[in-house]
Amino acid sequence: MGLRADRVKKVLRIEISRILQEDLKDPRIGFVTVTRIDLTGDLRYAKVYFSILGDAANQESSVEGIESALGYIRRLVGERLKLKYVPELSFKFDRSMEYSINLEKTFERLKNEHSQDQNSNKEVQ
Repeated sequence: MGLRADRVKKVLRIEISRILQEDLKDPRIGFVTVTRIDLTGDLRYAKVYFSILGDAANQESSVEGIESALGYIRRLVGERLKLKYVPELSFKFDRSMEYSINLEKTFERLKNEHSQDQNSNKEVQ
């Protein structure tokens, strides 16, 4: 990917994050974080990956809110960024944060179990 595409991705990420946090007044949308953006080489299509804090119901309603505001988000991006073509946006829910948190909890649990086993082995000896 070229230098221009990298710069456009960076600016898109910043602007879309700002739009999601400050401009959308939809009560369904919770705390949303844009994790990454995949942009085609011709800058015409962008996949916006995002994560949402909260339970499954909160995540589901946030996804619905974002999808219903897709045209509005694209229009605001077009107004704020001076691009010849505003990329066609598609939003994808990114579960990697949940996966990382679950892995961290699992490692912590295993560490605690291991230390408890070592302590019980020392008491037996």
